Amino acid sequence: MQQRPSSRLLVVNGRDEVLLFRFEPKAGPFAGQTFWATPGGGLEPGEDYCGAARRELHEEVGLRRGDVGPEIAKRIARFTLPSGEFVEADERYFLVQVDQHSVSDANWTPLEHEEISAHRWWTQAELRTTSEQVWPERLEGMLLDAGVWKRAV
Repeated sequence: MQQRPSSRLLVVNGRDEVLLFRFEPKAGPFAGQTFWATPGGGLEPGEDYCGAARRELHEEVGLRRGDVGPEIAKRIARFTLPSGEFVEADERYFLVQVDQHSVSDANWTPLEHEEISAHRWWTQAELRTTSEQVWPERLEGMLLDAGVWKRAV
């Protein structure tokens, strides 16, 4: 199994909403499925997690920053890439605080243009009550642990 270190971004706006992309793969093992996920991706050769987070923030969100924010979570996930390759991803999650931002797809890859059908800012309540698939599964917990969202009483 190939190892895939990756940086994921928890982009949170001034209203404490988190940015997610809607993926609708047309080919590969996830073809026909729909799910929401955080921006981010695998490290390039010679890149560290922070460097990958900065690059992915620019490429997928359209925002340049010298400092993306703190790493607040880590998880190991096993899944199949669109190419059919089975990987074990060492994912690091970075909290990126923005006042407000319009997402730009100007630097997306052709695959991202093909598979990402929408983006949306989600509230805690919306995330908690959705019936749609969201990755990572523990997204609300990550934002609770980071102090971005509050626990329901």
